[in-house]
Amino acid sequence: MTRPRLVLLAALGATALGGCSLWAPPQPWEKGDLARPAMRLDADPLQARFESHTYFSKEAASGGGGVGGGGCGCN
Repeated sequence: MTRPRLVLLAALGATALGGCSLWAPPQPWEKGDLARPAMRLDADPLQARFESHTYFSKEAASGGGGVGGGGCGCN
């Protein structure tokens, strides 16, 4: 291998090994920070509810806005 490829491979390996902690679940002392209102995906819950209602009225379907379900359509 040439030297630039070896350096690039080493950098990618170090990045991959250093990023393993990114996929770990939050620790108990970190959950307070994640529960802050500023961490919400929707800043205004009422506006998000209105947009969801409008979207599903136009799509002629309901549900699918939250997390959960098996995906088989039987629940």
